Amino acid sequence: MSFLKENKVDVLLLDITLPDANGIELCREIKALSPDTHVLALSNHSERSMILQMIQNGATGYLLKNISSEELVACIQEALSGMITFSKGAKEIMARPSISELKGIPQLTKREKEILHLIADGKTTPDIAQQLNLSPLTVETHRKNLIQKFQVRNVAALIKMAAQQGLL
Repeated sequence: MSFLKENKVDVLLLDITLPDANGIELCREIKALSPDTHVLALSNHSERSMILQMIQNGATGYLLKNISSEELVACIQEALSGMITFSKGAKEIMARPSISELKGIPQLTKREKEILHLIADGKTTPDIAQQLNLSPLTVETHRKNLIQKFQVRNVAALIKMAAQQGLL
């Protein structure tokens, strides 16, 4: 980051898994500091949600690490010409719809969305009940309804599915 403050950088290759930082968050910080820098994610992560998060945080492209040197150069050239670019493997991942996309995003009430966010923040049923002036039984009912609407088995899967669908 200190290098970016002092120097103009056209293209930056950024891994998602770094020993001392989260590459997805770092991408956002890089783009805030240096909006003209083209950030290309170069990663082993082949999850669609990771690709989307990087693009949403300002990345110009997403490349899987098994990319050939020729394809890497071509992707860098595409990025420099102003296009969002993906390696062949990343394109294949993006072309396959996820299970959650095939199911569609469930319609949630305002209260369900509120409770979903509080659950994702790690709040317990009593905490949520107190914060929203509801009975714990009402909160549990909303929690069960969310699990049913998302067609998942537990809260961990609920949060994962909601995040994949961009609801968190």
